[in-house]
Amino acid sequence: MDRPSDRGSEAARVADHLRDEILDGVRAPGSRLVERDLAGELGVSRVPVRDALKTLVAEGLVTLRPRTWAVVREFTPSDIADLNEVREAFEVLAFRLAAQRHTRAGLARLQNALEIEQGAAERGDTTAARRAAADFHEIVTDLAGNRLLGEVEHLLRSRMRWLLVQHDDLSRVARQHARLFEAIAHRDVDLVVRLAREHLVSSRRLHVEHAGAGAEIPDPDPGPLDP
Repeated sequence: MDRPSDRGSEAARVADHLRDEILDGVRAPGSRLVERDLAGELGVSRVPVRDALKTLVAEGLVTLRPRTWAVVREFTPSDIADLNEVREAFEVLAFRLAAQRHTRAGLARLQNALEIEQGAAERGDTTAARRAAADFHEIVTDLAGNRLLGEVEHLLRSRMRWLLVQHDDLSRVARQHARLFEAIAHRDVDLVVRLAREHLVSSRRLHVEHAGAGAEIPDPDPGPLDP
């Protein structure tokens, strides 16, 4: 018989697997998540699958349908607007504090994520580039050095990672992150706040393009910074 700790660890592994598939687009919004089918696919019992789905419901990535099955959450335009509003307030603060408070070790972590993102973008590796881009934002929050901000980020992490990977222009996002990195490294608070706000506007435009809506939102990407 499995020990409770084993079941908990197994549920965490199942949750990690399903979360990655949802965020990477392997499981599309609205896709069914049937306990029996997932258990067979992943070679586990239904109990850890059930627990994993509860975890993903709490994270906002899965919706339960009573007496039937769970589904991958379909984010509505209203959901996305709400996320963008929270992201705007959250990220500008995080970038500003990161520019003021980062450590050498923290900056090295941020540079590593950026280099992974840039390399993946050059190779056209969409999944790796998107993951590294989301990592970049999470590391910025760590660099901010605000415990409460970190707790809020952890609560919203899965939904924010979903939002951050809704783009197709890997190179543009990498360029914007490179400019943000330089501003953070030089502790240029005014510049990093301006670039963070421009990045948010550009991200909304890229999300619209990714969704195929075709709306026109001004592109603030000015290209490389002057030397």
